[in-house]
Amino acid sequence: MTETFNPPRPWTKSYAAGVPEDLGDVTGSLFDVVERSAQQYPNAPALEFFGKTITYAEMLEEIERAAEGLRALGVSAGDPVALILPNCPEHIVAFYAVLRLGAVVVEHNPLYTPRELRKQFEDHGAKTAIVWNKVVSSVQEFPDDIAVTNLISVDITKSMPITTRILLRLPISKARESREALYSPVANTVTWEKVTSAGRLPSIWVRPQTNDLAIIQYTSGTTGTPKGAALTHRNMIANAMQAQSWTPSVSRGEDCVFYAVLPMFHAYGLTLCVTFAMSMGARLVLFPKFDADMVLEVVKKRPATVFPLVPPIAERLLARAKETGTSLEGIKIGVSGAMPLSVELVEPFEQASGGYLCEGYGLSECSPVLMVNPVAENRKTGTIGLPLPGTEVRIVDPENPTVDVPAGAEGELIVRGPQVFSGYYGKPEETEAVFVDGWFRTGDIVRMDEDGFVTVVDRIKELIITGGFNVAPTEVENVLRQHASVADIAVIGLPSSHSGEEVVAAIVLEPGASLDADALRDFGRTILTPYKVPRQFFVVDELPKSMIGKVLRRQVKQTILEQRSS
Repeated sequence: MTETFNPPRPWTKSYAAGVPEDLGDVTGSLFDVVERSAQQYPNAPALEFFGKTITYAEMLEEIERAAEGLRALGVSAGDPVALILPNCPEHIVAFYAVLRLGAVVVEHNPLYTPRELRKQFEDHGAKTAIVWNKVVSSVQEFPDDIAVTNLISVDITKSMPITTRILLRLPISKARESREALYSPVANTVTWEKVTSAGRLPSIWVRPQTNDLAIIQYTSGTTGTPKGAALTHRNMIANAMQAQSWTPSVSRGEDCVFYAVLPMFHAYGLTLCVTFAMSMGARLVLFPKFDADMVLEVVKKRPATVFPLVPPIAERLLARAKETGTSLEGIKIGVSGAMPLSVELVEPFEQASGGYLCEGYGLSECSPVLMVNPVAENRKTGTIGLPLPGTEVRIVDPENPTVDVPAGAEGELIVRGPQVFSGYYGKPEETEAVFVDGWFRTGDIVRMDEDGFVTVVDRIKELIITGGFNVAPTEVENVLRQHASVADIAVIGLPSSHSGEEVVAAIVLEPGASLDADALRDFGRTILTPYKVPRQFFVVDELPKSMIGKVLRRQVKQTILEQRSS
């Protein structure tokens, strides 16, 4: 019998007061979590959208009705159900309704092109999709072989206060622009109102179990090919519990306010803005997109207890608050992730808010949070913090990941814990490639100091992280290589003070062709989401390649950096 290796946890000595070293038992389902909050805080506001609120009791009623409506359409336990929605009340209700049935939520970016969406639908095979009416046409363009049987359209303006809806109908240009940004008429769909008009789901309906699959969260992974991380109810509940244990000073119920500015189709936004908030019985303020003025209006009335964000959001919020003379006082905890947090941003944000701004780290495969800086004076800006309770980490030789590097040395981070997934959906070979003796290989090179704080040094994988979103270079290259002027291409990320990294491309032109950057970008946008399209193009005579013909992106990056500095 193989002996389980349990390495020491030197980081626990740096935990803030009240933070436990381990988690208790993880039981029940994500639906049980939200139902428990509704039972404990039935009259507390659960969701706020453009000022309109619904209580936990009202939200639970909507979830039960939506679950019954989906059941009537044929959705049953184990079925994948696609959600293609911005942040809105319907997104929350649909999320928990799918889980109530024991079905599986598949989150999608509503800004994806039809081609990008199709690729994911081909992988998970969902026949039911709940879609923002602005982007229904993207799904209606699918070919017959992956056609969606139940296409449910959602008009998010119906969750707004009546006064806001009236203003959107005014015959003035600004109102028309706002209306067009939020709503499009659609045909040949089932409306969300019809789905939720059914009665409540029978109480005898079998509930999902702790180890059942709950969510398929797509990630570009380490190979550049999008894969669905299969996350169970246990994974997601454990991560919410870890977040709770990390913030023992945060009260539950009506006095707890979360801001959902991060998109909920992103693993970071889904856990920090949804499952964590709902487990706390908190008021979740929903923003369909980040708008600094809109956020500041809410801050004036009700500052956030917990505000998950990315550095560009913190920067823009600080700048706009200064321009408008608006105070950020009262924001207690800002949690920053998805890209490095600069030391220069932390001090002004904390001075303006009177709270903390703490950097964290995670991956979609880990539900996603693995580490966060303590919400305490001993936090170390510039690091990604400490492993969460119940999380085990090792730093190993990337060439031989069974061998740990000496204390303080750089190596690959491998992890184990209740929030770590068990594999990619339907991809056993890809799953096997990212595990070693039960430990998940993150692909990040890190070092740990004597107090247990971890710093990311480099990435083995070549993903580009821009604005908090992953961009797979291979995907972008495959698209732009189809352009008539491009003979060869390498896509890389360059450091950016505003977005973490900027997507750029080195291209070899076809003989006789000249660079037309605008035409290349326009071509890219017909297939790719705009944030994936390179901001800059650099023409090179040839691309450096390995003996087997693989483009050496690190060398390409170095060459472009040298060009920039010269």
